[in-house]
Amino acid sequence: MTQRRVAKASEPAAIVESHDDVLLITLNRPAVLNAINSDLSGIVGSAIERLANDPELRTGIITGSGRAFCAGMDLKAYSAGEDVRAPNNPQWGSGGVSRHPIDKPLIAAVNGIALGGGMEIALACDLIIASSEAVFGLPEVKRGLVATGAVFRLPRLIPRRQAMEMILTGDPIDANRALELGLVNRVVPSAQLLDAAFELAQRISANSPLGVQGSKQLVRQSFCEESDRSEEIWERHDRLLSVIGSSGDAREGAKAFAEGRPPVWKGR
Repeated sequence: MTQRRVAKASEPAAIVESHDDVLLITLNRPAVLNAINSDLSGIVGSAIERLANDPELRTGIITGSGRAFCAGMDLKAYSAGEDVRAPNNPQWGSGGVSRHPIDKPLIAAVNGIALGGGMEIALACDLIIASSEAVFGLPEVKRGLVATGAVFRLPRLIPRRQAMEMILTGDPIDANRALELGLVNRVVPSAQLLDAAFELAQRISANSPLGVQGSKQLVRQSFCEESDRSEEIWERHDRLLSVIGSSGDAREGAKAFAEGRPPVWKGR
C-alpha cells in the first residue's frame, strides 16, 4: 500500500488521491505541522464534497504528511487577522471537516500530533487508526481559547471525567492512552498506518453502500435524541429501513447469500 507522502515546497496545502473506491486526503503543510489555514480548509472541504457526491467512492481517509497529523489552527495566520476557514464555505468548520457531515464513512489515520483543530478533525471522523507516535490534545485553554466542537464531541466518545480533564487542563495523551479510553479503534506501528486504514476502508467497502450510509445516518441522528425510546428516532429508522429494504441491493444481498456467492452492490 502507498506509504505517507513527503511533501514538496511547491505542493498544495492538501493532496487528494483516489485509490479505487477510497479517497485519500493528505494534509500537506509539514513545515508548520499541517496547521489549518484557508487553503487547507478549502481543499479538504471540497474533497469531502467530492466523496459525498461521487457514487464510485465509498470511504474517505484523512492523514497528514511529515511528523504531524495536524497541529490545529495556524495561529500566525489567525493572529494576523486571516480567516482560516474554507473560502466561501465557513460552515464546513475546522479544516473543512468538523462541521461538514456526510453519509459516507471517514477514517482518520493519525500519524503524529493531533492537537486543537487537528484533534477536532479526527473527532469528526467515524473511525480513528492511530500510529504509535500519535498524540491527542486540546490545548486551547492554554491559548485563551475554547476547543469549540471538541468540548461536546469528546465527552460523548470517552468517559466524561477523562474528557473534562483533557479539555480543562489542555494536557495531551499518547496513542496507548487514547486506545485505553476508546478514543481510537487501534494503534499500529507508524509504517503500517496507511495499510491498516486502507484495510479497514476495504472491509467497509465490501458491504452494501446503502446499508453503510443508512447506518451512519441513524447513528448520527441518534446522538440528537435523549433516549433510544424516542418516537422521532424510531420514525426515522422506519422510513430509512423502508427505502433500503426495498432497494435492489437488499434483494441482491439476500440472493447472493442464498446462492453462496459474494454480493455485487449497485448502490441502489
